[in-house]
Amino acid sequence: MAEKASTPGRRGRPRQAEVARLAGVSQTTVSLVLGGNKQGIALHKDTRARVLAAARELGYVPDPAARRMARARNNLLGVFSFTATFPVDVEHSYYPILVGVEREAVARGYDLVLFTGSSSGAAQAVAPGVLQRVRMADGCLFLGRHIPEGELRRLVEDDYPAVHIGRRDELEGLAWVGVDYVSASAEVVRHLAGLGHRRIVLVREADDAPASADRERGFRMALAELGGSAGAVVRTARPGADITPTWARARIAEGVTAFVAEETDTGAAWRQLLAAVEGAGLDVPGEVSLALLGSPPADLAGRPQPTGFDVPRAELGSAAVRMATALLAGEEAAEPRVACAFRPGRTAGRATVRP
Repeated sequence: MAEKASTPGRRGRPRQAEVARLAGVSQTTVSLVLGGNKQGIALHKDTRARVLAAARELGYVPDPAARRMARARNNLLGVFSFTATFPVDVEHSYYPILVGVEREAVARGYDLVLFTGSSSGAAQAVAPGVLQRVRMADGCLFLGRHIPEGELRRLVEDDYPAVHIGRRDELEGLAWVGVDYVSASAEVVRHLAGLGHRRIVLVREADDAPASADRERGFRMALAELGGSAGAVVRTARPGADITPTWARARIAEGVTAFVAEETDTGAAWRQLLAAVEGAGLDVPGEVSLALLGSPPADLAGRPQPTGFDVPRAELGSAAVRMATALLAGEEAAEPRVACAFRPGRTAGRATVRP
């Protein structure tokens, strides 16, 4: 355990910050442990034990005045997007999430406050201190593929009620609501396997976004269940340059019978995969099967519906509001993952056996 903090001349009850220093953890972790972890956030048992031991050693007891202040609310819930421009286009993937957020906020008596601050769409472009403006709201929902960890960590360490829409494990104590991409992706691969496909390639973006990692995990998990199946994962930062008709024909020559792409905000992987297969003159699903791990881009709605799964974005937004209001009320938080519905689609058929 860390050396006991020296507090000469201090009067009154110990504070959570002192418990955190003594236990060697963040103040958010102390708040979670001493509050009974009603949010259901995973904490290691050794961490919990250190916090409780430090609290006993310091004689910590909750401050009733602070609790009364914490209950003072203005019924404002913030929404902060890490994209360059807050999306309002109905074709943008965030739109249905925001519909769900608004619907649930209204039902629970909260007004919404929109915060902006990113100038280029990159998480690191959020200026220092910008996230601190969200404190005017009782709590805030955050969404975006990449996040500014330092800025968000300061909010979390101050016990500010923050909920990220999308899985985030890198910041201890940050509550999140996400999609169960692992199970949904595995179900798609199992469907392809049921059609006789054994050599399958996944195309994904070349980064470590949690949603992409979860899709790949589900892809690999399902392949492992099949034993002798062969699969590959292609990570690309340049789909237009890497996923070409020549590339598609080469994979087919190697025995690949199905391609799978992940859905992202841009839809680049799926668009390029379609272009590559069509450019190679391959019939779908006669000669090769395709599947999309997510919902198709709205502007491709006129194309054959891809095999895959639908992301319940409106429910995701509603679940995030329920999580935030549970944190504010000190209630037990709901399950942080929402399930996807499998979509049979029209782009997957029985595997073609080639000589």
